Order: sequence, then C-alpha cells, then structure tokens
Amino acid sequence: MGRNIKCKPNNLCIAIFTLCLAVRFVEYFLIGTDNTAIGENILHKAIGIIILAVILKRLHFTWGDIGFQRKCFVSSTLKGLLLGSVCFAVSYGLELAILTMQGNSAHFEIYISSFSLNGSQVKNTDFVFFVLCAFFNIVNVWMEEGIFRGLFIKTLAETKSFMTANFIAAFLFGIWHIVMPIRSYINGEMSFAAMVLMVIGYIILSGIMGVKWGLLYRMTGNIWVGLGDHLFNNTIATNMLHVISLTGADELQIVRIMIAQLISFAFVLIIYYLGNKKTNKLQFVE
Repeated sequence: MGRNIKCKPNNLCIAIFTLCLAVRFVEYFLIGTDNTAIGENILHKAIGIIILAVILKRLHFTWGDIGFQRKCFVSSTLKGLLLGSVCFAVSYGLELAILTMQGNSAHFEIYISSFSLNGSQVKNTDFVFFVLCAFFNIVNVWMEEGIFRGLFIKTLAETKSFMTANFIAAFLFGIWHIVMPIRSYINGEMSFAAMVLMVIGYIILSGIMGVKWGLLYRMTGNIWVGLGDHLFNNTIATNMLHVISLTGADELQIVRIMIAQLISFAFVLIIYYLGNKKTNKLQFVE
C-alpha cells in the first residue's frame, strides 16, 4: 500500500471514508449507543482510530507524519482552545443579545447533554458526566482530525495541490455529518424537507469547519491547533455551556455554532493568505 500511495491516493481515501462511514451508519441505526447508558455514539470513533492506526502502519507512516508531533502538543492545543473560546465568546454574546431583543431573557447553565437536533433534553451535573464528555470528545476529535485532516490531506496532496486536497477532505467531512438528520427523518422526528435542508446545512457548515482546520494544519504543520478548536466546539459550546431562555434550552445553538465558526474561519483565512503573501514576497526578493 505504501508504494501505491502516490498513484492511488483518491482510491485510498474513498475506501477508508466508505469503511468508516459504514461503521458510523451501523452504530447510529443498528446499535444506537447514544440511546444506552453510554449516551454517545463513540464506538465508530474508536474503531476509526484503530483503522487509522492500521493504515499508518501499512503506509509506514508514524503519527507524527500526519501532524501528531509530541513537541508542540501543549502549546498548539492551547492555541486551538483559545481560538475556540474567543470566537464562541462573541457568538454566545450575540445569542444572548438576540434573545434579549426578542424579550426572552436568558442565562447560562452548565451541564452535560448529548447533541440533539431538537435541543438538549437531559441535564447531567455529576462530575463523572463531565469526565466522560471530555473523554468521548477527545476520542471524537482525535479520530476525525487524524483521518480527515492528517491522513486525507497528506495522501491527497501527493498528487494534488494543498487547497484541492483540503477541499476534498472538507467535503468528505461534510458528508460524514449527514447521518444525524437522516436518522431523525427515519425516526419520524423531522419532515423530509427539513432533513434535506439540514443535510445541506451540515455539508456546508462542516465543510467550512473542515477547510478551516485544514488551513490550520497547513500553517502550523501539526494537527493540534485544529484539534483544540474542534474540541472546544464539541465539548464546551455543544455539550457543556448552555443558554436557557424562557422558552427552552439552546434554541439558537446552531446559530451560535455557525456564527463562531464563520468568525474563526474568516480569521484563519486572513492569517493564511497574509502568510502566503509574505512568503511569496520574500521569495521574490530573494
């Protein structure tokens, strides 16, 4: 497989993606781990990490080769967490402002909930739930960043430009997230039209997030900054810090996430192109 990577990176990525997506569908539709005491569909993410480890060994890659370098783990992860916290501080503020202008006073509450297309339903405040939430989301972002950014971008960039590889990986990342609305439709929780709109929205929003994390991977040379930002999005903004209003919980959660991700995407994109412009200028002078 290692000898064929430069010849068939597309086939390799599609095969890995299809395998991981099939396992994801099995867990969501047949096992339903999130409906058990575990409360999270974590099995396919753990299997995804195992698949990634096997592929790396077959390709004679190390974890460091796809961005998991040890030396910059702490500082880079903190930068990603900082990026997420700043952008979400803005989006949380805007969410509160919107609710206030609607005459719907709101406040923050901290508890653990599973991500739901229809809002949070269960409030878990025991310490163990916070630990499990953090652990599950570490597994989640490790698998997704490792495969979609680390492995896919590295292999696709063997025969394509970085931006092309990044866009392909981001598109696959968008497709990866359509399972939830499809299941909600099949379970009768939303109409077909709502499902289609949600699928399109997921592909676009997750795709934007994927492009952003790919740019961070390119700029820093490691996976940790994007992983930290991804972890903040999934753990704090989605599962821990909630906005409670007179009419419910997290009614504008998707708006909150969209605003934060668009702000951070714009910031990263500007930094990326300014860095490229500076590099090209230095090369021209030399």
